Amino acid sequence: MEPSYAFGRLREDEIGPYPDRKDIDCGYLQGRGLEIAWARSKVDVFFAHVQGAARLRYPDGSLKRITYAAKAGHPFSAIGRLLIDRREIDPATVSMQSIRAWLTQNPAKVDGVLWHNRSYIFFREAEVADTELGPIAAAKVPLLPGRSLAVDRLIHTFGFPFFVHAPTLTHLDDGRPFARTLLALDTGSAIVGPARGDIFTGSGAHAGDQAGTIRHDADFFILIPKAVSVRFGR
Repeated sequence: MEPSYAFGRLREDEIGPYPDRKDIDCGYLQGRGLEIAWARSKVDVFFAHVQGAARLRYPDGSLKRITYAAKAGHPFSAIGRLLIDRREIDPATVSMQSIRAWLTQNPAKVDGVLWHNRSYIFFREAEVADTELGPIAAAKVPLLPGRSLAVDRLIHTFGFPFFVHAPTLTHLDDGRPFARTLLALDTGSAIVGPARGDIFTGSGAHAGDQAGTIRHDADFFILIPKAVSVRFGR
């Protein structure tokens, strides 16, 4: 197994990886009754995996939430980077929207591109009484739109407040540079490094459009009690 694998499965006397996205899409788990729901679009399912949570609208109009339960253990590989490397998308304009548009325009290539990201996420149903709140985060509490931050769990601790300043990120605050205090409440396979974060913008199409275009440079400041800062000589 590759060094980046955090866990694997024991088969006889050998430890190996779990099935990846291609294996599962091609029927590895078929017939086990593990499905929560069926979706109209495999691309929608893929981006639910990337986000780690989703809201499901059923044919009878009812709305339910699903959230992260487990993963197959393979490293996350960004399909946006793949399309840039193949010169299919301009790196200056890459976003969730441009990736979706490319997938829509190239249906015959969808499977191959999605399978590039071997990471596969499993979900569980999650009841959230207040529909204005977000899904249950890795910190076991609902995400609050505009005030919740996903961070690298190997570096940061859930519950810490961060002040994030991103001068070029203006479309979240009516043209004003983004400058907010957020709580570290979630994490994700693609969020790696001390100053890498993902802002939860909310649920629904508009929030998704906002989130899909955030890829801005930002300054991260961890807010800690004065008594703690003394230990660091400040």
